[in-house]
Amino acid sequence: MILIVDDRPENLYSLQQLLELNHFKVDTAASGEEALRKILRNTYFLIILDVQMPDMDGFEVAEAITGYSKSKDIPIIFLSAVSVEKRFITRGYSSGGLDYITKPVDPEILLLKVSTFYRLHQQTRELHEAQEALRQEVMERKLAQEALSHSLDELRSILESIQQIAFTLGPEGNIEFVNRYWHRYAASPDALPDTPEGEPSVAECIRKAIGAAQQEVFEVRIKPLGEGDFRYHLLSLTPVWKEGAIGKWVCIFTDIHEQKMINQLLENRVEERTMELRQANRDLEYSNHELQQFAYVASHDLKEPLRKIQVFSNLISSKFGPEVPEAEHYLNKIVSSAARMNSLITDVLEYSKISIGGQFRPTDVNTILRDILDDMELLVREKGAVIRIEDMPLLHAIPSQIRQVFQNILSNALKFSRKGISPEISVSAERTGEVCASGELHPEGPYCRITVRDNGIGFDERYLDKIFVIFQRLHGRNEFEGTGIGLAIVKKIIDTHGGLVTASSREGEGSSFTIVLPVHQHQLENHIQDSDT
Repeated sequence: MILIVDDRPENLYSLQQLLELNHFKVDTAASGEEALRKILRNTYFLIILDVQMPDMDGFEVAEAITGYSKSKDIPIIFLSAVSVEKRFITRGYSSGGLDYITKPVDPEILLLKVSTFYRLHQQTRELHEAQEALRQEVMERKLAQEALSHSLDELRSILESIQQIAFTLGPEGNIEFVNRYWHRYAASPDALPDTPEGEPSVAECIRKAIGAAQQEVFEVRIKPLGEGDFRYHLLSLTPVWKEGAIGKWVCIFTDIHEQKMINQLLENRVEERTMELRQANRDLEYSNHELQQFAYVASHDLKEPLRKIQVFSNLISSKFGPEVPEAEHYLNKIVSSAARMNSLITDVLEYSKISIGGQFRPTDVNTILRDILDDMELLVREKGAVIRIEDMPLLHAIPSQIRQVFQNILSNALKFSRKGISPEISVSAERTGEVCASGELHPEGPYCRITVRDNGIGFDERYLDKIFVIFQRLHGRNEFEGTGIGLAIVKKIIDTHGGLVTASSREGEGSSFTIVLPVHQHQLENHIQDSDT
């Protein structure tokens, strides 16, 4: 903004109009005192000052203006109609003026001078702004340099304090700093530790990290000075980024020699133990095979004399029994005991055959249950039993073993019925998401929960674990027939299928057997294959 100072209003008006028409902002003052007050409040880039004014002439106002720190650098153009002599012009320049124009004013000359001073003002302001920006930048660089120097001091202090070999690299890989542990492995700060021939060198590791421009960790062996053995170390190279570029690398060797030796020892022992276990598994498989062969042979050899005992006992009973009633009684006991022995041998053989396993395949449980009921038709009719079976899902199982499970459980439900009450048996199935007897239902769950309920004699749940143990019986042979193996076979088959079997009951109120089986056996088959390999 331009300040025009003149005591004549017509002069002020004409100059103001001239300058404003040329897009300059203008302020006016009618006296020297008013001009000084405005200068203290506002900022001007040029003052046009009339020389002849009452009270304070232009020279006195100019001297006052240059005396203020705020306005001392504002250029002043004097205007005079009469004071055109050399001495007045000289006084104008000495009092702080930069130019002197006589009246009447030539508008073009005045505009040229004002434009010149405006450009000078703009250049001066830009120069001041550049100087201020430069000063700020210098200050920021100085602070950044101090912070960097402080950070470097801190980093070096930290690297000196750690109990490891530490060093820093420049962006190109040149060594800048090494801590005191470096000298245990290298002859000088510029020499890298030695590595065995044929293994990656420290220099190669550094080149790989710089090429990747990211943190890298390498396992290397380096040798302490004066010693013959190389020691395992982890070399970690971490870049330090600054303004989008890597400013340096912080590198640390961590001694892992003892851990490496221990790991190798453990790996050797694990390998040895694995080989021992594989041999033990092979020996066990061979032993199981021999045991299975023995079970087959033994069962056959044991059944043969039993059949002869039964046959000859029946012959003696039919030929001499009517003549000697007491002998016939004893012979019946022999036949009954032989029959029990035959059942026991058969059940033991069936129990041993479960470990042989079988091939898992899609199994229609509904078909199996229908076949079982067909085989048990006479017993069901004799007992007057009512059996309800819901639709069963397709399961991935061993059909022969699943048949044995349901045959044993349904046989028990018919056998352990209450006297005078027709057995009622129900078989239901539902999908669930977990191997649990009471888990939440899930329409697409990976497991099938099958429940077999009856209204038989039941049992005390204190003996729940006992009923699934081989040769364990809750009732005497005189009350109910059986060998005590049936439910043990059920549990072993369900375990082979990766499932769960349990029961709940109250004496005199019936029993409920719950079986949970995987719908698919993929995981189990993979597990078996992994263990075989």
